[in-house]
Amino acid sequence: MKDSGLKKPHIWQQILAVALSVYILFPFYLVVLNSFRKQTDIVANPVGWGGASFKQLLANLSNVVNNSNFRYWYAFGTSAIITIVSLILLAVFGGMAAWVISRNNKKKWAYAIYMVFIASMIIPFQVVMLPLISTFRDVGKFVGIQMLQSIPGIVFAYCGFGGAMTVFILTGFIKGIPYDLEEAASIDGCSPEGTFFRVILPLLKPVITTVTILNGMWIWNDYLLPSLMLGQNGKVKTLPVAVQAFVGSYVKQWDLILTSSLLAILPMIILFLFAQKQIMEGMVEGAVKG
Repeated sequence: MKDSGLKKPHIWQQILAVALSVYILFPFYLVVLNSFRKQTDIVANPVGWGGASFKQLLANLSNVVNNSNFRYWYAFGTSAIITIVSLILLAVFGGMAAWVISRNNKKKWAYAIYMVFIASMIIPFQVVMLPLISTFRDVGKFVGIQMLQSIPGIVFAYCGFGGAMTVFILTGFIKGIPYDLEEAASIDGCSPEGTFFRVILPLLKPVITTVTILNGMWIWNDYLLPSLMLGQNGKVKTLPVAVQAFVGSYVKQWDLILTSSLLAILPMIILFLFAQKQIMEGMVEGAVKG
């Protein structure tokens, strides 16, 4: 049998990998396990299987979904709207920006804009979160639009924070697309806008899928930005903020708290399990073309 040239991992590396996997998955194990149990069983033994049943899971789900303090479907709809709209805007405008930058990469202004995008990726959110709130409040008063405690405001914020990574990944991919395709479209009478939407955007499908999934998991699971911009006591709440408010209302009801947490993270887990192949293919194809 021919040797592939790849070295097998040492036994200590395998042990370390298993230990890290257990460490990372243990909190998720607690959430799933205790969603199948009653409050009394959880308090008696948080890591045991005593009292776990599918019937109890259905009862916990019913109690959480129908609870007026949690308002699961309202929070789910809010998170879905914010995530979907943000992802569409990031894909379209991020793709446009990346296309313009990649096709003018030898010009100083394009290089400067690209460096601004790169620099924004290394600035911690904690540094800008307080200026962000005051800026959005002032801008909202100036343009007459409610930027805080509103869906348009937080979508605008997500487009700003997610635009850097989107442009960074798409720019490397577009550099590998032959310019001859755009010249042929121009000769056929296609406008710049038409060239982007008819030629460039379809070719970006693999890498846009990857960027969309990564941004989607981040936006859906994000807690800090919605809690700052929407407020924990406001009418507009995403699922992570609703779960936190639910914890405040039911400090000792661990069966309901953990079930609500499971409901919040379950959509992204399902998405990742079905889309992990597309994530890897998009990253590899983008790396090769970039």
